[in-house]
Amino acid sequence: MSFEDKLDRYAELLVTHGANVQPGQMLLLTAEAAVRDFAVRVVDAAYRRGAKSVTLDLIDARAARSRFLHANEESLDFVPGFITAKFDEWVENKGATIRLVGSEDPDILSDLPPAKLNRARVAQYHAAKRFYDDGIGRGQVHWTVAAAATEGWAKKVFPDLSGKDGERKLWDEILRLVRADREDCLAAWDEHNEKLHHRGKALSEMSISELHFTGPGTDLTVGLSKKAVFKGGTDIGPYGVPFEPNLPTEEVFTTPDWRRTTGSVRVTRPFLVNGKLIEDLKLEFSEGKVSSVEASSGKETYAEYIQSDPGASRLGEVALVGIDSPVFQSGLVFQEILFDENAACHIAVGSAYKSCLDGGETMTPDQLVEVGCNESSAHTDMMISDEQVNVVARTYGGDEVTLLLNGEWQI
Repeated sequence: MSFEDKLDRYAELLVTHGANVQPGQMLLLTAEAAVRDFAVRVVDAAYRRGAKSVTLDLIDARAARSRFLHANEESLDFVPGFITAKFDEWVENKGATIRLVGSEDPDILSDLPPAKLNRARVAQYHAAKRFYDDGIGRGQVHWTVAAAATEGWAKKVFPDLSGKDGERKLWDEILRLVRADREDCLAAWDEHNEKLHHRGKALSEMSISELHFTGPGTDLTVGLSKKAVFKGGTDIGPYGVPFEPNLPTEEVFTTPDWRRTTGSVRVTRPFLVNGKLIEDLKLEFSEGKVSSVEASSGKETYAEYIQSDPGASRLGEVALVGIDSPVFQSGLVFQEILFDENAACHIAVGSAYKSCLDGGETMTPDQLVEVGCNESSAHTDMMISDEQVNVVARTYGGDEVTLLLNGEWQI
């Protein structure tokens, strides 16, 4: 299979399996301008699938940088009304969305004041809050996050390669990890999802009260409510058909009771917040909130981020990933959450998934508060495991079950 054939197969995968665009459905495709050639392949696949319309939003981070450098600070709170109308329309029409990550210049925002970036991010979140609450949180849209390679991103992953050589090598890794390099691509995804669904079901049936993570620099307890449900792989959208929220995906995840998070944790992989790389992060949790932050790089940016609203310093997700993950086995650090979160167990500060609570999609705000479901404009995953980390589940029935030992699944 040629490289071009693999790209076409990947575009088809995103449309037919990822977002699973239905005939007559609207699709919103968001990507950086640098990957517009691949984005057009996705547009073409969507129309061939029967999409009613495809809206292609191309982003250039230089424009965002210009705003943060020169615009009046108070104007960062402003979001044009058509943005809200657009996202509301996607919810009302049960649309589909695909977001392609992969930055042309990953460092372009790294030297900007964190408070400015947070201010604009919070405003954007509130402008599209219905989309996040109902579309994503309550499953009223199909959504997929995937990746496209750029030279700038490739330089971060393969610093010894330059230009098109690095970009091509990154494309090869992306295509392999999403199984688009295989003739039996869809069958491979069906098999993989069966495994993730089985694992999520087994964990849900344990009725886990706490997850205890231990390893070098880590002694963290994450509490779960009795409503917690573990998910992994495909979800079911408003048309009653499956879609794949992330490609790749190797995790099983759930919504914690944020109030019962306690202890210390060492983050095992660097990650980006507002364009700044956070390295060697160490956190302390007390009474469910981040109480102490240490990092060799990006401490100020991270500290500002978790203060951007009341829920930004609380947990909204906990996920389990074994070292059998192909992303972990690649030996690469992608400096992109979509991939790195699928190499290791992770926690996320910020907003929680209502769909990971039994009956969560129909719970009232008071009921969500009662089970410790966090709400925030933020959501950032942090990888907390490797081959030295163990995870033990403590159940509501009083049992202790080792889930991962030295990073390897035991169930």
